[in-house]
Amino acid sequence: MLKEKIVKIKEEAQAEVENAKTVEDVLQLEIQFLGRKSEFVGILRQLKDVSPEEKKEVGQLANAVKVEIQTLLNQKKKNLASTFDAEAEKIDVTVPAVKLRKGHLHPLTQIQNEIEDIFTSMGFEIADGPEVEDEFHNFDALNIPKEHPARDMQDTFWLKSQSVTDDKRNDTDKNTNERILLRTHTSNVQIRYMEKHQPPFRIIAPGRIYRNEALDAAHEHTFHQFEALVVGDDINVGNFKFVAQEFFSKFFKKEIQVRIRPSYFPFTEPSFEFDISCTVCGGKGCSACKNAGWLEIGGAGMVNQNVFVAAGYPRNKYQGFAWGFGLERLAMMKYKIDDIRHFHSGDLRFIKQF
Repeated sequence: MLKEKIVKIKEEAQAEVENAKTVEDVLQLEIQFLGRKSEFVGILRQLKDVSPEEKKEVGQLANAVKVEIQTLLNQKKKNLASTFDAEAEKIDVTVPAVKLRKGHLHPLTQIQNEIEDIFTSMGFEIADGPEVEDEFHNFDALNIPKEHPARDMQDTFWLKSQSVTDDKRNDTDKNTNERILLRTHTSNVQIRYMEKHQPPFRIIAPGRIYRNEALDAAHEHTFHQFEALVVGDDINVGNFKFVAQEFFSKFFKKEIQVRIRPSYFPFTEPSFEFDISCTVCGGKGCSACKNAGWLEIGGAGMVNQNVFVAAGYPRNKYQGFAWGFGLERLAMMKYKIDDIRHFHSGDLRFIKQF
């Protein structure tokens, strides 16, 4: 069924591109057939629901069709751009020009869209959740102890407590005075997703988070985070390294290597920090990576079984990995930005550069 839809989209695209009269027409067709809200991208997002054999076959066909449609669009734009109609291009140079002011997407939105496109092409689903969260989903379910420093006022924006009736929780949890906060990470989305879905699955959870901390060139109280979660019967660290290297190589449009270092996070066991080979020098050593050849990106690890139990899964039945990083951090690396505060400054001189 998916194969027939892809072939039909290809035939429609060929006909439409052939009949395009202007470069503007071609740009609209590019959005129509390959844009983020196109039927073609919708089909790619359905791949997670088909069998592995069909997923491989349909995926190969989809990639081939995507390349073919993009090639047709590029060739059509080139042909139309080279066509010159002297009469149509004649203008009155004495008429004062009117400068149009056009808006565009914020650089963080552009980065998030690019990340989502890469992961959906790899079969991941995009998950979302509330920014105002309860203590259970933000801390307890993630195996973060009550005395953990992340719960202190220095790190978390706590809001007023609210009463929670028993029917909003499972039978084993009878808290009636739930504390409410602004989420400190997008890991809460992982818990809420697992409560409603059974493995196997692959999701990403991008979104805005809040930390009650002092501001400087590297820290903001409001910023964006991206997390990925893969859960199945036999997921391992090798799967994580492969996915991470594929993502960063596509994002930076060059071959990127990933290395991991032992670390500790309450919600993963084992836990590790992961670095990528320097995007400037390729690992040889330069001022950007302080001659180390590596850039620190974020944290990762195999999901702690206590987290699975909190989400309602049987202990030791599933395995999975989770990893994440800040979108601002990635944007600063890609665009050579030296101060995180620029993103939310509202300074149009900064925004208009992207």
